[in-house]
Amino acid sequence: MDLENMLKQLTELVVLYGPKLVGAIAVWIIGNWVINAIAKGFGKMLNKQEVDESLKPFLKGTVSTLLKVMLVISVLGMLGIEMTAFIAVLGAIGLAIGMALSGTLQNFAGGVIILLFKPFKVGDVITAQGYTGKVSEIQIFNTILKTPDNKTVIIPNGGLSTSSMVNFSTEEKRRVDWTFGIGYGDSTETAEAILRNLIEADTRIVSEPDAPFIAVSELADSSVNLVVRAWVNASDYWGVFFDMNRNVYNTFNKEGINIPFPQMDVHVHNN
Repeated sequence: MDLENMLKQLTELVVLYGPKLVGAIAVWIIGNWVINAIAKGFGKMLNKQEVDESLKPFLKGTVSTLLKVMLVISVLGMLGIEMTAFIAVLGAIGLAIGMALSGTLQNFAGGVIILLFKPFKVGDVITAQGYTGKVSEIQIFNTILKTPDNKTVIIPNGGLSTSSMVNFSTEEKRRVDWTFGIGYGDSTETAEAILRNLIEADTRIVSEPDAPFIAVSELADSSVNLVVRAWVNASDYWGVFFDMNRNVYNTFNKEGINIPFPQMDVHVHNN
């Protein structure tokens, strides 16, 4: 009798859950095939969009994982398993993890934004978060800079993606600005002519988008200040800047143009 009861119960279970089990297995197999096809198509789309190579595996993995989680929930629901409590617990766990890792997740989201929208790329020179350097690596959580004196600076992507940043490498040309002071009583025409000759002698200075500009900018406390603006290729910026400073100093001395410097007069009174 016990064996008969067991066989009867087993038959009832097969009749009750058999179709559901077969359907769940079919849905699992077909669902996995569909997910793989979607992931492959998504990967091709990322290739067409020229998304950064370091971001492609992550995006494909994220999409695939989310779809598989949805598939598992669907299959379990087909088997008659109550998923409401499971989803609630899963949501609570996700919320707790999100709060615990809020800073890390912010950096992660910032890395995704940087890799997608590309405000800068490896090799660019930027100023951000108080640091200036060349971008040596863009990671999912951090961006690594190399400063001119060869220090390594690791900047979290969260703040980097939400704050102001200067990229010195996006444009082919940059404008170099100088301010040169001459003494009161010296000829501004002579100083301007010297500056113009020095600019014309430097073949790295270009006339596009604007021709070099020279003007008297300020009558300061101890000097007459002349502003000079000239355009150069971005790669020539610092070379032109330093060379012009040296050439102006040497030429002004030869031509008798005084370069003022702060002085203090001390008067001693004998009682």
